[in-house]
Amino acid sequence: MNFPILSIITFLPFVAAVVMLMIPADRKTEVRGVALATAAIDLLLSGWLYLQYLLGGMTGYQFIETYNWLPALGISLKFGVDGMSAPLVLLTGIVMFTGVLISWGDYDEKHHVSAGIQDRPREFFAFLFLLAGGVFGVFVSLDLFMLFFFYEIAVFPMYLLIAIWGWIKTREYAAMKLTLYLFIGSVVSLAGVLVMYWTQYQNTGVLSFDMLQMESAGFSSTFQYIWFLPVFLGFAVLGGIWPFHNWSPDGHVAAPTAVSMFHAGVLMKLGAFAALRVGVMLLPEGAKQWSWLIMALASIAVVYGAYIAFVQPDLKYMIGFSSVSHMGLVMLGISTLNQTGLTGAGVQMFSHGVMTALFFAITGMIYDRSHTRQIPELGGMGKIMPFAMIGFIIGGLVSMGMPGFSGFIAEFPIFMGVWGRQWLVAVFASISIIITAAYIMINIRKVFFSPLPENLQGHVGDITVLDKVAIVALCFFMIVIGLFPSVMVPMVETGVENIMRLLGGA
Repeated sequence: MNFPILSIITFLPFVAAVVMLMIPADRKTEVRGVALATAAIDLLLSGWLYLQYLLGGMTGYQFIETYNWLPALGISLKFGVDGMSAPLVLLTGIVMFTGVLISWGDYDEKHHVSAGIQDRPREFFAFLFLLAGGVFGVFVSLDLFMLFFFYEIAVFPMYLLIAIWGWIKTREYAAMKLTLYLFIGSVVSLAGVLVMYWTQYQNTGVLSFDMLQMESAGFSSTFQYIWFLPVFLGFAVLGGIWPFHNWSPDGHVAAPTAVSMFHAGVLMKLGAFAALRVGVMLLPEGAKQWSWLIMALASIAVVYGAYIAFVQPDLKYMIGFSSVSHMGLVMLGISTLNQTGLTGAGVQMFSHGVMTALFFAITGMIYDRSHTRQIPELGGMGKIMPFAMIGFIIGGLVSMGMPGFSGFIAEFPIFMGVWGRQWLVAVFASISIIITAAYIMINIRKVFFSPLPENLQGHVGDITVLDKVAIVALCFFMIVIGLFPSVMVPMVETGVENIMRLLGGA
């Protein structure tokens, strides 16, 4: 397989960003066209990659590409995907494509409502694609230096996207808070990464950031015990782990719709994936020693996030705290260190990514038209935008872990894996299922089925065709995985087998 598909998927958004910045600022339609074409190509390529992996025997890392960059320091551009990362590459393609559709920027003459991104779409899409390229880079990198490099590229544009295009009331505060939290987390994990690099050199005599070589670098149990927590928690800050989750809901709320979709749908997965890839897989003895602490923090996040979401009057804050709860489930699955829990965590990353992108997309559609996200001020949206209502209900069913949808396929193995490790934690965390069902159903009733407030009558119109395409695309994946788990679960299991091998069948 000589076709460099991973390089193309990763670097195409960077090329598109440069091309868009060269287009004159007043030619907004051409900019949007380039953005949509690039996102569509990346979605098709990531879909093709996923299918090729699914049909190609599904073992180990595939589509490996290696380009020596700084051989003297052991840094190379080494790409490859396994059963854990291939679904996340597809997820990024889906969120990127639907995010462009949502941001298209239509103007509704009848209701005098502008949706999407009207202000400087050229710069907006360029920064969004820088972020997307960084995300793709993290998911496909097998070189620790390049993984960290792409990780920082993915985090950097968030500040500008929120501070410039975000919600005017809190955007500067939220952008700075997010940047500081993630920067401090990055510095902590970078220290661990450099110590691992140097220790590997002392153990083997070879300077290399190659993670496949690092897996057999012979780190001592004491070394792993000391350095596991800084590495894991440094990355897990981006995964929204309690008590370092505080930046996340504020960032969600202040961000424009497509950035909220990326932030919750993909960026939080980036933190969880890097914590798993670098923390658990390269320091497995440390993971075994500290798994009890990760499990405790994750179980608090699951219940706390659900309860705080329950009492939110702002629709976007409700989804933001719901993301903390659902990402807590990912961390809970990882902390089990058993096959069932890890498989559930892998599927949950994809399922939650699609679900939360859908939630934020629909919330953005409602806000663009009603100019409020306050749940008590909303109502009657079911009659005005029935398509959005159906999408939100499907997202709600996924969030509640309803059988027949991807949420059940993800959450059931996580709880089974936790039960196998510590049944009390499973019982405690399952409280979140009841709270989640309560706030989802209450908010669906208030927003879509209660009477339309007088001040909104005649001022709110239906969503656009592009919005409907985005909703269908996102719902499609949640339903297909729910009805046909075999399209994803066996693939994730192959990735988990490799983790279990490194853990020594822990």
